[in-house]
Amino acid sequence: MAAHNWIDLSQDADTGIETLRAHFEGHAYDPHWHDSYLIGVTEQGVQQFNCRRTRHNSVPGQVFLLEPGELHDGDAPTVDGFTYHMLYLDPQWLAREVSAVFEEAPANSQLSFANTLICDPRLALATSQAFQSLHSSELRIVRQRAMDQLLELITGQLYWRTRYHPDPRLPQVAHKAREYLHAHLHHDVGMDELARACNVDRFRLTRAFKSAFGLAPHAYLVQLRLARARHLLAKGEPPAQVATLLGFCRPEPPGSLVYARLRPDPGGLSQTLLKSSRQVARGFVKLDSIDWFIGVSPPCSPLCSLSCCLHSSPPLPPGPPISWC
Repeated sequence: MAAHNWIDLSQDADTGIETLRAHFEGHAYDPHWHDSYLIGVTEQGVQQFNCRRTRHNSVPGQVFLLEPGELHDGDAPTVDGFTYHMLYLDPQWLAREVSAVFEEAPANSQLSFANTLICDPRLALATSQAFQSLHSSELRIVRQRAMDQLLELITGQLYWRTRYHPDPRLPQVAHKAREYLHAHLHHDVGMDELARACNVDRFRLTRAFKSAFGLAPHAYLVQLRLARARHLLAKGEPPAQVATLLGFCRPEPPGSLVYARLRPDPGGLSQTLLKSSRQVARGFVKLDSIDWFIGVSPPCSPLCSLSCCLHSSPPLPPGPPISWC
Protein backbone atom coordinates (compact mmCIF):
# COMPACT_ATOMS: atom_id res chain seq x y z
CA MET A 1 0.00 0.00 0.00
CA ALA A 2 1.28 3.45 -0.88
CA ALA A 3 2.80 5.39 1.97
CA HIS A 4 0.46 8.34 1.47
CA ASN A 5 -2.77 6.35 1.71
CA TRP A 6 -4.90 6.97 4.77
CA ILE A 7 -8.36 6.28 6.09
CA ASP A 8 -10.56 7.62 8.90
CA LEU A 9 -13.56 5.53 10.01
CA SER A 10 -16.16 6.38 12.63
CA GLN A 11 -19.67 5.42 13.71
CA ASP A 12 -22.53 7.55 14.99
CA ALA A 13 -23.72 6.28 18.35
CA ASP A 14 -27.38 7.21 17.82
CA THR A 15 -28.03 5.89 14.32
CA GLY A 16 -25.22 3.38 13.89
CA ILE A 17 -24.34 5.07 10.60
CA GLU A 18 -20.68 4.67 9.73
CA THR A 19 -18.72 7.51 8.14
CA LEU A 20 -15.48 7.13 6.26
CA ARG A 21 -12.97 9.53 4.73
CA ALA A 22 -9.99 8.20 2.80
CA HIS A 23 -7.24 8.90 0.30
CA PHE A 24 -5.75 6.36 -2.10
CA GLU A 25 -3.07 6.41 -4.75
CA GLY A 26 -2.68 3.80 -7.46
CA HIS A 27 -4.76 0.64 -7.10
CA ALA A 28 -7.11 1.22 -4.18
CA TYR A 29 -9.11 -2.00 -3.87
CA ASP A 30 -10.21 -5.09 -5.73
CA PRO A 31 -13.87 -5.91 -6.53
CA HIS A 32 -15.89 -6.18 -3.32
CA TRP A 33 -19.33 -5.36 -1.98
CA HIS A 34 -20.95 -3.86 1.10
CA ASP A 35 -24.07 -4.75 3.06
CA SER A 36 -25.12 -1.08 3.26
CA TYR A 37 -26.24 1.69 0.95
CA LEU A 38 -23.28 3.95 0.21
CA ILE A 39 -23.45 7.63 -0.62
CA GLY A 40 -20.30 9.68 -0.93
CA VAL A 41 -18.57 12.61 -2.59
CA THR A 42 -15.20 12.76 -4.32
CA GLU A 43 -13.19 15.63 -2.85
CA GLN A 44 -10.00 15.55 -4.91
CA GLY A 45 -8.56 13.71 -7.89
CA VAL A 46 -10.27 11.11 -10.06
CA GLN A 47 -11.96 8.13 -8.40
CA GLN A 48 -12.24 5.42 -11.03
CA PHE A 49 -14.37 2.35 -10.39
CA ASN A 50 -16.35 -0.32 -12.19
CA CYS A 51 -19.94 -0.96 -11.16
CA ARG A 52 -23.05 -2.19 -12.98
CA ARG A 53 -20.83 -3.21 -15.90
CA THR A 54 -19.76 0.39 -16.44
CA ARG A 55 -16.50 2.19 -15.74
CA HIS A 56 -17.10 5.42 -13.82
CA ASN A 57 -14.77 8.35 -13.26
CA SER A 58 -15.88 10.42 -10.29
CA VAL A 59 -14.37 13.90 -10.11
CA PRO A 60 -14.62 16.51 -7.32
CA GLY A 61 -18.21 17.37 -6.51
CA GLN A 62 -19.78 14.25 -7.99
CA VAL A 63 -21.89 11.95 -5.84
CA PHE A 64 -21.55 8.17 -6.03
CA LEU A 65 -24.36 5.87 -4.89
CA LEU A 66 -24.03 2.12 -4.36
CA GLU A 67 -26.58 -0.45 -3.24
CA PRO A 68 -25.96 -3.39 -0.90
CA GLY A 69 -24.30 -6.24 -2.72
CA GLU A 70 -23.11 -4.26 -5.74
CA LEU A 71 -19.62 -5.31 -6.80
CA HIS A 72 -17.22 -2.42 -7.34
CA ASP A 73 -13.50 -1.76 -7.34
CA GLY A 74 -11.34 1.37 -7.11
CA ASP A 75 -8.33 2.92 -8.79
CA ALA A 76 -6.60 6.28 -9.00
CA PRO A 77 -5.71 6.89 -12.66
CA THR A 78 -3.78 10.07 -11.82
CA VAL A 79 -0.56 10.33 -9.81
CA ASP A 80 -2.07 12.49 -7.08
CA GLY A 81 -4.65 9.84 -6.17
CA PHE A 82 -8.15 10.62 -4.95
CA THR A 83 -9.85 11.64 -1.71
CA TYR A 84 -13.47 10.99 -0.81
CA HIS A 85 -15.87 10.82 2.09
CA MET A 86 -19.02 8.74 2.41
CA LEU A 87 -21.72 7.34 4.65
CA TYR A 88 -22.79 3.71 5.13
CA LEU A 89 -26.59 3.66 5.45
CA ASP A 90 -28.14 0.55 6.96
CA PRO A 91 -30.88 -0.81 4.63
CA GLN A 92 -33.46 -1.15 7.41
CA TRP A 93 -32.69 2.34 8.72
CA LEU A 94 -32.99 3.86 5.25
CA ALA A 95 -36.27 2.09 4.46
CA ARG A 96 -37.73 3.22 7.80
CA GLU A 97 -36.62 6.83 7.39
CA VAL A 98 -37.84 7.30 3.83
CA SER A 99 -41.22 5.74 4.61
CA ALA A 100 -42.36 9.20 5.71
CA VAL A 101 -41.64 10.49 2.21
CA PHE A 102 -42.60 7.54 0.00
CA GLU A 103 -45.99 5.95 -0.11
CA GLU A 104 -46.25 2.49 1.36
CA ALA A 105 -43.70 0.24 -0.28
CA PRO A 106 -45.11 -2.15 -2.88
CA ALA A 107 -45.13 -5.81 -1.96
CA ASN A 108 -41.84 -7.68 -2.38
CA SER A 109 -39.85 -4.56 -3.20
CA GLN A 110 -36.73 -2.79 -2.02
CA LEU A 111 -35.09 0.59 -2.42
CA SER A 112 -32.76 1.10 -5.35
CA PHE A 113 -30.61 3.94 -6.67
CA ALA A 114 -31.52 5.16 -10.14
CA ASN A 115 -27.91 6.07 -10.92
CA THR A 116 -24.44 5.15 -9.70
CA LEU A 117 -22.72 8.49 -10.36
CA ILE A 118 -24.39 11.88 -10.61
CA CYS A 119 -23.56 15.58 -10.62
CA ASP A 120 -25.96 17.21 -8.17
CA PRO A 121 -24.44 20.13 -6.21
CA ARG A 122 -27.28 20.23 -3.67
CA LEU A 123 -27.04 16.52 -2.91
CA ALA A 124 -23.23 16.74 -2.77
CA LEU A 125 -23.42 19.57 -0.25
CA ALA A 126 -26.04 17.77 1.85
CA THR A 127 -23.92 14.60 1.82
CA SER A 128 -20.82 16.50 2.93
CA GLN A 129 -22.70 18.30 5.69
CA ALA A 130 -24.23 15.05 6.96
CA PHE A 131 -20.82 13.42 6.92
CA GLN A 132 -19.24 16.32 8.78
CA SER A 133 -21.90 16.45 11.49
CA LEU A 134 -21.77 12.69 12.18
CA HIS A 135 -18.03 12.25 11.78
CA SER A 136 -17.31 15.18 14.12
CA SER A 137 -19.96 14.12 16.67
CA GLU A 138 -21.70 17.48 16.60
CA LEU A 139 -24.76 18.21 18.73
CA ARG A 140 -27.55 15.68 18.31
CA ILE A 141 -29.95 18.27 16.93
CA VAL A 142 -27.35 19.32 14.34
CA ARG A 143 -26.75 15.71 13.29
CA GLN A 144 -30.45 15.00 12.99
CA ARG A 145 -31.09 18.11 10.92
CA ALA A 146 -28.19 17.30 8.59
CA MET A 147 -29.49 13.76 8.06
CA ASP A 148 -33.03 15.05 7.44
CA GLN A 149 -31.69 17.35 4.74
CA LEU A 150 -29.80 14.48 3.16
CA LEU A 151 -32.87 12.25 3.19
CA GLU A 152 -34.98 14.95 1.58
CA LEU A 153 -32.59 15.11 -1.36
CA ILE A 154 -31.62 11.45 -1.63
CA THR A 155 -35.23 10.43 -2.20
CA GLY A 156 -34.92 11.99 -5.65
CA GLN A 157 -32.44 9.22 -6.50
CA LEU A 158 -34.41 6.35 -4.94
CA TYR A 159 -37.21 4.21 -6.27
CA TRP A 160 -38.92 0.98 -5.31
CA ARG A 161 -37.96 -1.98 -7.46
CA THR A 162 -39.00 -5.59 -7.36
CA ARG A 163 -36.80 -7.57 -5.03
CA TYR A 164 -34.43 -9.84 -6.87
CA HIS A 165 -35.28 -13.51 -6.90
CA PRO A 166 -32.73 -16.26 -7.39
CA ASP A 167 -32.05 -16.60 -11.10
CA PRO A 168 -33.45 -20.00 -12.14
CA ARG A 169 -30.73 -20.23 -14.79
CA LEU A 170 -28.02 -20.29 -12.13
CA PRO A 171 -27.14 -23.57 -10.41
CA GLN A 172 -29.03 -24.07 -7.17
CA VAL A 173 -25.77 -25.31 -5.67
CA ALA A 174 -24.38 -21.75 -5.75
CA HIS A 175 -27.27 -20.41 -3.67
CA LYS A 176 -27.00 -23.32 -1.26
CA ALA A 177 -23.28 -22.61 -0.83
CA ARG A 178 -23.94 -18.93 -0.15
CA GLU A 179 -26.50 -19.78 2.52
CA TYR A 180 -23.98 -22.13 4.13
CA LEU A 181 -21.29 -19.42 4.21
CA HIS A 182 -23.67 -16.94 5.82
CA ALA A 183 -24.65 -19.51 8.44
CA HIS A 184 -21.01 -20.37 9.21
CA LEU A 185 -19.49 -16.91 9.08
CA HIS A 186 -17.32 -17.44 12.16
CA HIS A 187 -16.20 -20.95 11.26
CA ASP A 188 -13.04 -22.01 9.47
CA VAL A 189 -14.91 -23.35 6.43
CA GLY A 190 -12.90 -25.29 3.88
CA MET A 191 -13.82 -26.05 0.28
CA ASP A 192 -14.15 -29.77 1.00
CA GLU A 193 -16.64 -29.04 3.80
CA LEU A 194 -18.59 -26.63 1.60
CA ALA A 195 -18.65 -29.11 -1.28
CA ARG A 196 -19.95 -31.89 1.00
CA ALA A 197 -22.69 -29.60 2.31
CA CYS A 198 -23.75 -28.91 -1.28
CA ASN A 199 -23.30 -32.50 -2.46
CA VAL A 200 -21.01 -31.58 -5.35
CA ASP A 201 -17.30 -31.65 -6.01
CA ARG A 202 -15.39 -28.49 -5.12
CA PHE A 203 -14.34 -27.71 -8.69
CA ARG A 204 -17.90 -27.58 -10.03
CA LEU A 205 -18.91 -25.66 -6.92
CA THR A 206 -16.24 -22.99 -7.46
CA ARG A 207 -17.21 -22.50 -11.11
CA ALA A 208 -20.93 -22.29 -10.30
CA PHE A 209 -20.42 -19.93 -7.37
CA LYS A 210 -18.20 -17.54 -9.30
CA SER A 211 -20.62 -17.53 -12.21
CA ALA A 212 -23.50 -16.69 -9.88
CA PHE A 213 -21.92 -14.09 -7.60
CA GLY A 214 -18.78 -12.83 -9.33
CA LEU A 215 -16.48 -14.07 -6.55
CA ALA A 216 -15.02 -17.42 -5.62
CA PRO A 217 -16.39 -18.93 -2.37
CA HIS A 218 -13.28 -18.09 -0.34
CA ALA A 219 -13.35 -14.46 -1.50
CA TYR A 220 -17.06 -14.22 -0.71
CA LEU A 221 -16.48 -15.54 2.82
CA VAL A 222 -13.67 -13.05 3.35
CA GLN A 223 -16.00 -10.24 2.27
CA LEU A 224 -18.60 -11.40 4.78
CA ARG A 225 -16.03 -11.38 7.56
CA LEU A 226 -14.60 -8.02 6.54
CA ALA A 227 -18.04 -6.42 6.50
CA ARG A 228 -18.59 -7.72 10.01
CA ALA A 229 -15.15 -6.55 11.11
CA ARG A 230 -15.79 -3.05 9.81
CA HIS A 231 -18.97 -2.82 11.86
CA LEU A 232 -17.25 -4.02 15.02
CA LEU A 233 -14.21 -1.76 14.62
CA ALA A 234 -16.38 1.29 13.92
CA LYS A 235 -18.27 0.54 17.16
CA GLY A 236 -14.99 0.64 19.05
CA GLU A 237 -14.53 -3.08 19.65
CA PRO A 238 -10.93 -4.01 20.58
CA PRO A 239 -9.03 -4.87 17.38
CA ALA A 240 -7.51 -8.00 18.92
CA GLN A 241 -10.95 -9.27 19.84
CA VAL A 242 -12.28 -8.57 16.34
CA ALA A 243 -9.32 -10.31 14.72
CA THR A 244 -9.72 -13.39 16.91
CA LEU A 245 -13.50 -13.55 16.52
CA LEU A 246 -13.37 -13.44 12.74
CA GLY A 247 -10.42 -15.73 12.24
CA PHE A 248 -7.89 -13.11 11.17
CA CYS A 249 -5.54 -14.16 13.95
CA ARG A 250 -3.83 -17.45 14.60
CA PRO A 251 -0.57 -18.47 16.30
CA GLU A 252 2.50 -18.53 14.10
CA PRO A 253 6.15 -19.40 14.78
CA PRO A 254 8.10 -16.48 16.28
CA GLY A 255 9.60 -14.19 13.69
CA SER A 256 7.57 -15.56 10.80
CA LEU A 257 5.80 -13.34 8.32
CA VAL A 258 2.54 -14.59 6.92
CA TYR A 259 0.93 -12.64 4.10
CA ALA A 260 -2.70 -13.37 3.33
CA ARG A 261 -2.93 -11.33 0.18
CA LEU A 262 -6.39 -10.70 -1.10
CA ARG A 263 -4.99 -8.90 -4.14
CA PRO A 264 -1.69 -8.93 -6.03
CA ASP A 265 1.18 -7.46 -4.08
CA PRO A 266 1.04 -3.74 -5.01
CA GLY A 267 4.38 -2.25 -5.83
CA GLY A 268 6.55 -4.78 -3.99
CA LEU A 269 4.62 -4.40 -0.75
CA SER A 270 6.19 -7.54 0.70
CA GLN A 271 9.65 -6.02 0.50
CA THR A 272 8.37 -2.81 2.04
CA LEU A 273 6.90 -4.74 4.95
CA LEU A 274 10.06 -6.74 5.44
CA LYS A 275 11.97 -3.48 5.84
CA SER A 276 9.34 -2.04 8.18
CA SER A 277 10.45 -0.84 11.58
CA ARG A 278 7.78 -2.95 13.23
CA GLN A 279 9.81 -5.93 14.45
CA VAL A 280 6.99 -8.34 15.21
CA ALA A 281 5.56 -11.27 13.37
CA ARG A 282 2.68 -10.09 11.21
CA GLY A 283 -0.06 -11.28 8.99
CA PHE A 284 -1.08 -8.89 6.24
CA VAL A 285 -4.75 -8.73 5.39
CA LYS A 286 -6.99 -6.39 3.43
CA LEU A 287 -9.86 -5.28 5.63
CA ASP A 288 -12.76 -3.96 3.54
CA SER A 289 -10.54 -2.08 1.12
CA ILE A 290 -8.24 -1.06 3.95
CA ASP A 291 -4.83 -2.59 4.53
CA TRP A 292 -4.35 -3.76 8.10
CA PHE A 293 -1.64 -5.59 9.96
CA ILE A 294 -2.35 -8.44 12.33
CA GLY A 295 0.55 -8.66 14.75
CA VAL A 296 1.20 -11.98 16.45
CA SER A 297 2.72 -11.60 19.90
CA PRO A 298 5.79 -13.86 20.08
CA PRO A 299 6.33 -16.51 21.12
CA CYS A 300 3.45 -18.57 19.66
CA SER A 301 0.35 -16.91 21.06
CA PRO A 302 -3.26 -16.90 19.88
CA LEU A 303 -3.55 -13.29 21.00
CA CYS A 304 -2.79 -10.51 18.60
CA SER A 305 -3.29 -6.82 18.06
CA LEU A 306 -5.03 -5.49 14.97
CA SER A 307 -3.96 -1.96 14.17
CA CYS A 308 -4.39 0.25 11.15
CA CYS A 309 -1.03 1.07 9.66
CA LEU A 310 -2.21 4.15 7.82
CA HIS A 311 -1.64 7.82 8.43
CA SER A 312 -4.34 9.74 10.23
CA SER A 313 -6.44 11.84 7.91
CA PRO A 314 -6.13 15.61 7.73
CA PRO A 315 -9.09 17.57 9.11
CA LEU A 316 -11.99 18.24 6.79
CA PRO A 317 -12.11 21.97 6.07
CA PRO A 318 -15.25 23.83 7.14
CA GLY A 319 -17.98 24.45 4.63
CA PRO A 320 -18.03 22.92 1.15
CA PRO A 321 -14.71 21.00 1.06
CA ILE A 322 -14.46 20.89 -2.71
CA SER A 323 -15.25 22.72 -5.92
CA TRP A 324 -18.64 21.52 -7.06
CA CYS A 325 -18.92 19.96 -10.49
